[in-house]
Amino acid sequence: MNIGTPADDPPGPSATQPPDDKRRIWLTGASSGIGAALAETLLRQGHHLVLTARRAAPLEALAGRYPAQAMVMPGDLTDPGQVREIGKRIAALWGVLDCAILNAGTCEYMDVREFEAAMVERVMRSNLFSAAYCLEAALPLLRRATRPQLVAMASSASLFSLPRAEAYGSSKAALRYLFESLRMDLAAEDIAITVINPGFVDTPLTRNNDFPMPMRWDVQRAARHIADRLDNRPMEIAFPRLFIAGLRLLGCLPRSLQVAVGRRLSRNRAPA
Repeated sequence: MNIGTPADDPPGPSATQPPDDKRRIWLTGASSGIGAALAETLLRQGHHLVLTARRAAPLEALAGRYPAQAMVMPGDLTDPGQVREIGKRIAALWGVLDCAILNAGTCEYMDVREFEAAMVERVMRSNLFSAAYCLEAALPLLRRATRPQLVAMASSASLFSLPRAEAYGSSKAALRYLFESLRMDLAAEDIAITVINPGFVDTPLTRNNDFPMPMRWDVQRAARHIADRLDNRPMEIAFPRLFIAGLRLLGCLPRSLQVAVGRRLSRNRAPA
């Protein structure tokens, strides 16, 4: 897949350096959903962004509205070679990264009557392995920044085990663990780690859900909520507050009660 102009070509007009009070941000999964809305919000705030996703057209449309701030570097983040090439292009563009927001991911739901190991592999590759490849590319550039920050888009699904979310929930729980462990190892370097745990947000991905989604936020509200908090470098951004509190409370129940709650939510029934 084409990932744009080679690193040794002269950068275009979108390669300008931001003012001192703005940040250089690499945002993945920027073509739709929370990623696209967050990209627009951060660009309106004056930050400079490298936008990455598989589909180039939505990224180019967004960059066309902010030609001096946005640089399009599309690619398949499950391919480590493409991720390394994007990292080289960012190094040639800015030489440093203030913030990397690893938002790219997917969701698939399991039917345990026909358990599919390949689904677990697909979702893990999209949600966990791609983030690891991006970390490998981003960390050397973040180490050159004054106030570096790593941001992971996890999920409230990692806070309480839910029916049919075996693949998705496992990938997000692993992602959350990865970043919370990195927080300890990178603390001496003052690289801030922020984990985002959103509840239900109205995106093209969640519109495929065939179950109720309580306290669902629209995507612009979610993007504003995230963008307004990023500069403070919090350890976690979780919303909606009441929904997150409910999941944490469920997670404190005895295992037998957790299974009872999950069984009520599950659509799977014992075979006749």
